[in-house]
Amino acid sequence: MRIVAGRNRGRVLATPDDRAIRPSSDRLREAVFSILGAGDPPLPQDAVVLDVFAGTGAMGLEAYSRGAARVVLIDKDAGALRLVAENIRRVRGDTACRALLLDAAKPGRPPAGFAADLLFLDPPYGKGLCEAALAALDAGGWLAPGVRVVAEHDGREEPVWPQGFVQQDRRRYGKGAVSFLIRG
Repeated sequence: MRIVAGRNRGRVLATPDDRAIRPSSDRLREAVFSILGAGDPPLPQDAVVLDVFAGTGAMGLEAYSRGAARVVLIDKDAGALRLVAENIRRVRGDTACRALLLDAAKPGRPPAGFAADLLFLDPPYGKGLCEAALAALDAGGWLAPGVRVVAEHDGREEPVWPQGFVQQDRRRYGKGAVSFLIRG
């Protein structure tokens, strides 16, 4: 698995030895960032990014490579967070990227001055975690007004998004789907 574009293009990321983590493929990341780059404003340039259920950190670190100003990556699994920390080192993101061991459904308060413009959610499928994490992060003050959300979920699911979030687009990728939301 590699960074697809930007200042770290081609840099190889550490991946798990087992299948406990399901990293987003290079192809999926490329498609998602093409859609985000065509938006208004084009993201992730200068964005504050939150990558939740980070796994390897591939989505957040791809955003960093493409110009995000600050990236916070959250996972509640210590093994996944070790991968994230290694990948932050590999992309030389030590000053702009931070890994936090937190449960996204109970995240507490964000770091001082942090409010995400762009949120990536990629939880284990079929558990309703996208909706629960989005609601908790919103209630906890982690998200900026007008935040854009990219949520990966099982393609058979029809998530019910928290009040105030509007689904703008949905794309199928194999067995999964990606929903693009904005807080209205």
